[in-house]
Amino acid sequence: MKILVVGQGGREHALVWKLAQSPLVEKIYCAPGNPGISQIAASIPMPERFADLANWAESESIALTVVGPEVPLAEGIVDVFRERGLKAFGPDKRAAHLEASKDFAKQLMMKNDIPTAAHRTFTDAEEAMAYIEDQNTPVFVKANGLAAGKGVIPGRTFKEAVQAVTTILIGDSVVIEEELIGEEASFTVLTDGTYCLPFVSSQDHKMSHDGDTGKNTGGMGAYSPAPVITPELHDYVMERIVYPTVNGMADIDRLFKGVLYVGLMITDAGPKVVEFNCRFGDPEAQVLLPRLKSDLVPLLIACIDGTLKQHADVQWHNEAAACIAMASGGYPDPYQTGEVITGLEDANAIGTEQDGEDIVTAGGRVLGVTAVAGGLHDAIQRAYQGVSAIQFADAHYRKDIGYRALGRN
Repeated sequence: MKILVVGQGGREHALVWKLAQSPLVEKIYCAPGNPGISQIAASIPMPERFADLANWAESESIALTVVGPEVPLAEGIVDVFRERGLKAFGPDKRAAHLEASKDFAKQLMMKNDIPTAAHRTFTDAEEAMAYIEDQNTPVFVKANGLAAGKGVIPGRTFKEAVQAVTTILIGDSVVIEEELIGEEASFTVLTDGTYCLPFVSSQDHKMSHDGDTGKNTGGMGAYSPAPVITPELHDYVMERIVYPTVNGMADIDRLFKGVLYVGLMITDAGPKVVEFNCRFGDPEAQVLLPRLKSDLVPLLIACIDGTLKQHADVQWHNEAAACIAMASGGYPDPYQTGEVITGLEDANAIGTEQDGEDIVTAGGRVLGVTAVAGGLHDAIQRAYQGVSAIQFADAHYRKDIGYRALGRN
């Protein structure tokens, strides 16, 4: 079969890499792709209209389209493809609202008794500031809509919280919630709207600097497995969070098919939901997909067809995986682009896999270096060996990816 992947980042590189291993796949296209992806898939331009991409997919007999990023999902790309009778993996526009609106997600959690932080949603800045002052405790200020992983600002003081509201609340709404204390983890499942198939555990590092300091980013690295997710916690999350979410969406006629990503905070009172995403995380996909031993293609098709339970016996590699994100200096604040990248071949020779956006820097998170090894310590060490081989001006990366897991040993 022919497959189309939509997107251009490290997540999409990982998807293309995994899909290419399937004996069912004849050829993979990626719109728009990147130079790293183009080594294993044919890049095509991403048209402005989803209908034009669907026309192309129909003319090329594309059997399956896999949508990587959240924006096209929230804007209804899956709806357009389904209307043509084309198989597209991911939630439709109504279901993708679970990520596109934090207020909607909070209401769903309240209705279905899903553990999360206490919150209020505001459209008026003065009311939001008065609420923050009344709380007299640290809060988190979140943009209600999509913000590419950077729409969350901690307000540990009143001044910080007010500045966050001023930054985010411009003609939109803002969600203010209590600060959750604990260790974060990423919980990823595939679902056909009824049955949920969990992936192995992972943990993302969202803050820009070592020790989880600095500003919130799209993710500075990830690793799998995440030992904070014990078997008991895994069962609790499936029973109290995952299935109530999927069933709750079905109850309000928003059948959710695709990837449900649950960002968790493991507090002293148990796991609580920080956020929902309607797609694979980036960089979580880069450490989850290399550990998947089973063929990914039948799983994605089963999500679309409603037959996922028939694929419950998924096989996983025992090895651990780690991904280090290399970013432009200054990220997530303003940064320079166009810096020449060298050493990619040397990094690949070490045994790592790099997913570069270009041979010159073209964004904030420029590339990710992923490695797999027998244990987590070795996987992280190998990933950093790959990072050390790559150079570009003002490159920034965290030097403590996996520190929580390694500190448990």
